[in-house]
Amino acid sequence: MKKKIEILAPAKDLIHGMAAINSGADAVYIGAPQFGARSNANNSMEDVSELVKYAHLFNAQVFVVINTILFDNELETCRKMIFELYEIGVDALIVQDMAILEMDLPPIVLHASTQANNRDADKIKFLKDAGIKRVVLARELNLHQIKDISEATDVELEFFVTGALCVSFSGNCYMSVANGERSANRGSCAQNCRLPYNLIDGNGNTLIKNSHLLSIKDFDVTDQIPNLIKAGISSFKIEGRLKDIVYVKNNVSFLRQKLDAFLNQNSDKYTKASSGKCTYTFDSSLDRSFNRGYTDYFVNERHQSIGSWESPKSKGQYIGKLIQTLGNSYKIENGELLNNGDGLCFINENNEADGIYVNRAENGFVYPNVLKEIKNGTFIYRNNDAAFIKIVEREDSAVRKISTTLLLSENENGFELTATDEDENVSNVSLIHPKEITKNNQSIEENFKINLAKTGFTPYNADNITIEFSQNWFLPISKINEMRRTVYEQLSEIRLANYHREEQQIVKTSHPYPESELDFTFNVANKVARKFYERHGVTEIEQAFELQWDPGKSRVMTTKYCIKYELEKCPKYHKDTLGEKVKEPLILKQGELEYKLKFNCKPCEMEIWEKDAEFEIEDD
Repeated sequence: MKKKIEILAPAKDLIHGMAAINSGADAVYIGAPQFGARSNANNSMEDVSELVKYAHLFNAQVFVVINTILFDNELETCRKMIFELYEIGVDALIVQDMAILEMDLPPIVLHASTQANNRDADKIKFLKDAGIKRVVLARELNLHQIKDISEATDVELEFFVTGALCVSFSGNCYMSVANGERSANRGSCAQNCRLPYNLIDGNGNTLIKNSHLLSIKDFDVTDQIPNLIKAGISSFKIEGRLKDIVYVKNNVSFLRQKLDAFLNQNSDKYTKASSGKCTYTFDSSLDRSFNRGYTDYFVNERHQSIGSWESPKSKGQYIGKLIQTLGNSYKIENGELLNNGDGLCFINENNEADGIYVNRAENGFVYPNVLKEIKNGTFIYRNNDAAFIKIVEREDSAVRKISTTLLLSENENGFELTATDEDENVSNVSLIHPKEITKNNQSIEENFKINLAKTGFTPYNADNITIEFSQNWFLPISKINEMRRTVYEQLSEIRLANYHREEQQIVKTSHPYPESELDFTFNVANKVARKFYERHGVTEIEQAFELQWDPGKSRVMTTKYCIKYELEKCPKYHKDTLGEKVKEPLILKQGELEYKLKFNCKPCEMEIWEKDAEFEIEDD
């Protein structure tokens, strides 16, 4: 049996979800009315229901995100919402809080969110044995680690492939709640990592001023699709439930074409996970929508700088270097690519991100809204592609159609039209109508075919049309159109009725959890989650950070990202060029906010602590 490979796209709302499906997504993930890790991307039950119907028409799936940690007084509300989601046909829930596995639930499939920090093979196997069908892996994993996990358990594996990166291990960032009582694990991240900081050494010297030292580039491992599939990934996830429709359509279509090329070359082993074929009126390219520049992060081990220190905003598409400023215009390499209304960005002489708008682009010259002093040779990027946005925003820029064959034939009482789709669903309509020979007994078969092929705004293409008449029968074009409309309306009903939703009833288990003691990073925030872990042999469970924060002394982040590495001061990777060591502890300072950095070189991780914390500095 061929393995299905899936593209999973973000949906901020119903419109974005439908656009993702039209662009080629095999599945979409969307927030429900509550409990999603993007609190400003929640949706009504009615909209989720509409998206389910639309997706299922293409055999695509809808996953609902319930990946916040839950407090005791929210558990029953959450449980009731899950029943509603099951009733409207949702395919799976993406969850973080283990209390959900302890609830009395309908037989709905559960996926473990990346917020559960899924990077250990033993814990992932535990989740599979507890009833989790799919695990969303941590983005910090490399190909070897993914393969080890795949070999340790047969759970489905999902991996992010494009989009923004959390600098912290997902689910283990507490900067936001420590500074303003807005919890990332409760859906309200304040994005402290995107702020500018000063970097101060242990002697009090300022090493770097006003840089976005925790802001990192965006993720792109689309060129690693063959290797990731080989390692065990079956679902490729696009980040971005807060992104605009151009980002969604551009990313999905880019990945669809990339994955289809692989599937076509490996059709003996793999197949796409949903139905229909997409056509586009635009040429997709990841750098033409929101991005901070790209990194493959750690998929191929640590091998490059991944910081985006100049700005946390979109960098966009590289155009070329500034050649010269001439009068009230700029001459830019490849300036002929630019259009009126484009937004351009560059790094100025203060090493800060700056930008201009293009009032007029003409003969390779750019006339900006404000003429700024830009040094010759400066790299110029386009972060607002006006012409591209205009094309992609059109509803018909991405169209998805299900292939069908049509057979128009005769019967005892008149005629019938049969539609068979690419998934072998069959719809049949009959027309009681007298049989009359055409004028001069001439065939009008071609006219029938022309009108039967007019599938218009339906989700179908008539790729093969056959007319089987014993005589040159006449039929009014209005009747042909009526039969075509009816047969496709029926086909949609049949497809929805025949859609198979996988179900799985959670059964309470008691197999041992790989650890007997859990600290606050396991985010246990309610009695039911505590009960779950206790039944699986855990003896000590610390409360979630949100319930026991110690102001000024807490560890607020653990990350694979390393500022020492970015500074080329890593004793492992830069030992030949290390030069003078920096005096620790290094301090990040932003206004009144102050953090200490701790470097754990053995696991190759960095910790961020509040200013009053005390810890030993590791000896290089």
